[in-house]
Amino acid sequence: MPSDTSAWSLHPRLKEDTIDIGDLPLSRVLVIKDANYPWLLLVPRRAAAVEIIDLEEVEQAQLMTEISRVARALKEITKCDKLNIAALGNAVPQLHVHIIARRTSDAAWPRPVWGVVPPLPHDAEEVQNFISALRRKIWLG
Repeated sequence: MPSDTSAWSLHPRLKEDTIDIGDLPLSRVLVIKDANYPWLLLVPRRAAAVEIIDLEEVEQAQLMTEISRVARALKEITKCDKLNIAALGNAVPQLHVHIIARRTSDAAWPRPVWGVVPPLPHDAEEVQNFISALRRKIWLG
């Protein structure tokens, strides 16, 4: 897979709003700092990528593989009712894919999660347990 990772860096807003848990072959895996929802981001490490179509076709296929791997792991760990998967990029132009575990009992159900309730800080031990389980399931550790 071609790589331009030397020119790549994580957008400052994503860096501020997330916990870095590791790299898959194409994407950085991040946890959003909001305990209201089990919420992950995949950020392809490609410098100029804004849209999925900015990736080469083989990279697009790799991204779909990584989305599937992470989404399956998140669903298994959280036992959620529904997964929300989206690449929006309206507030942050760098290509990133949201993978959010939703429950019919969560604060935003059935609406999108953005702006419904203020972000809730993670309990340090709980988030570390979640990250450890996720890393095992997606082969990061």
